[in-house]
Amino acid sequence: MDIVLHDYFESAEGGGRLALMLAQSLQADLGYGFKVPDHPYFSDDLFQGKEYPLLSFTAIPIWRQYCLTRAFRRKTNFLASYDAVVYSGSYAPLASCNSKKGRNIYYCHTPPRFLYDQHDFFLSLIPGWQRPILHAFNSYFRPQYEEAVGAMDVVVTNSDNVRGRIKKYLGLDAEVVYPPCDTGKFKWHGQHDFYLSMARLDPLKRVDRVVEAFLQMPDKNLVVVSGGPEQGRLEKLAGGAVNIEIRGRVSEKELLALLGRCLATIYIPRDEDFGMAPVESMAAGKPVIAVAEGGLLESVVDGQTGLLLHADPGTPEIIAAVEHLTGETAGAMRRACEERAHMFRRELFVKRMREMCAAV
Repeated sequence: MDIVLHDYFESAEGGGRLALMLAQSLQADLGYGFKVPDHPYFSDDLFQGKEYPLLSFTAIPIWRQYCLTRAFRRKTNFLASYDAVVYSGSYAPLASCNSKKGRNIYYCHTPPRFLYDQHDFFLSLIPGWQRPILHAFNSYFRPQYEEAVGAMDVVVTNSDNVRGRIKKYLGLDAEVVYPPCDTGKFKWHGQHDFYLSMARLDPLKRVDRVVEAFLQMPDKNLVVVSGGPEQGRLEKLAGGAVNIEIRGRVSEKELLALLGRCLATIYIPRDEDFGMAPVESMAAGKPVIAVAEGGLLESVVDGQTGLLLHADPGTPEIIAAVEHLTGETAGAMRRACEERAHMFRRELFVKRMREMCAAV
């Protein structure tokens, strides 16, 4: 019997979707730090395995991270009865000390960015008085994380991009198994007069730059879906512009409908790990305006399934890309997009992860 252990289910994000899909596909059980009520991934009641929630939800920064660290180390003795454990996230791997007989597999979405390559950026987001607290937590957490990852039987990751980070910061090699896309549920439903942003609303995703560009294109329409800490700021930035609609989080059904009808999607995050949004866009036959860095270099093909901008795009470059990607141009890319997304289909992911769990 196998189990998947994921950090927590708070928002609709790629790591949680991957963990749940893997548990369903392997007919495995599922453990996690916490799950918020009415989480969209669990709304259909399709998951039939046993669940192990470790904590109650708390939104207090750093305290939550400390509680997660302790919970995964101290409340996961149930792992001793499993043949294989797949860890997903930054805190879940700490539970490996309680897996006495099983095979330990770490699916690393990325080494925690607040510890490594984005350490200074995350510090800049919090008040000065909180920074010593974050420094103290990092000093407490980092050696535990590195010890846990070093003890894994195998480390798997989502892209060559993140494989490079693992080598650089942890000194370990990893095997790339691209995240799964359930390509069958994404459909092309024609072309309506709008572009779609599906990125989480946080600073690293740079959705503000997309909004700023559309403020200068009143004849082009933008729909922004997803939630995150930047939502209020982005709504103020849009300032009631009639061509920009910021909907926040939407249901899976509404998201699929919007994706199927849009002209194209826009996704310009900073050094993205892999990025499922572009793959889902291509699965619906919709090209992507993306950036030529990070995992997007492994999914979007410039000129065939979208347009790759330079790594730090400004407003003029975003405007030029939108104006170039007309309905006619986007429609001509439909077949190439669908074929490209097929390379990341769910069946390939599940087959490879089954092999990982069964290996001796």
